[in-house]
Amino acid sequence: MDPAAKRILRLPDGLTLYFSRHGETEANVAKRFQGHTIDTPLTERGLKQTKTIAKILKARVDDPAALKCVASPLPRTRLTMMLIRDHLGLSIDGFKTDKRICEIDLGKWDGLTHRQARKLDPKLFDRREADKWNVRVPGGEDYADVANRAESWIKSLKHDTFAISHGAFTRILRGLFEGLSAAEMSALDEPQGVVFRVRGNKVKKFDKP
Repeated sequence: MDPAAKRILRLPDGLTLYFSRHGETEANVAKRFQGHTIDTPLTERGLKQTKTIAKILKARVDDPAALKCVASPLPRTRLTMMLIRDHLGLSIDGFKTDKRICEIDLGKWDGLTHRQARKLDPKLFDRREADKWNVRVPGGEDYADVANRAESWIKSLKHDTFAISHGAFTRILRGLFEGLSAAEMSALDEPQGVVFRVRGNKVKKFDKP
């Protein structure tokens, strides 16, 4: 059995988690890997996505101000959280950061396109594409590393929470709740401008207020 599918996360009864990916960035548009070291500005579309997320939270959460807010410490996620809180009429600095919900560390591939990354070491690139759970990016992480961080973070939650994280991290997190294999996690989409809600281990996506 795929080791990823054995790790099904579940929130305690009565606890709700909301999470979103950061707004679209210039690197996203250019289809470049964006991990820990490369951080590009939000696009106009990315800025609009923060308004959409705020509207969804207003419509779906009785009191958004009561949520504990946490963001990855990277600039694109912190800015996304600040803008969302501003749209909600909340203080822009009323949130914490947590390294455990940071994007997967993409090591030497950070800032590269898929073609450029594969050119560095075609065999390793292909091996990693076939087994993202166990094969680390050169100088970076594999999916199992990220899953360990995600599991640690989820087990630390004590209050209803809203989090801003990243594409790969949120795919892996959704996969852990849903009991997906590593390949199924990898195949998930990475939507922006949406909110995911988790209760127990049930994940629901909201793309409209």
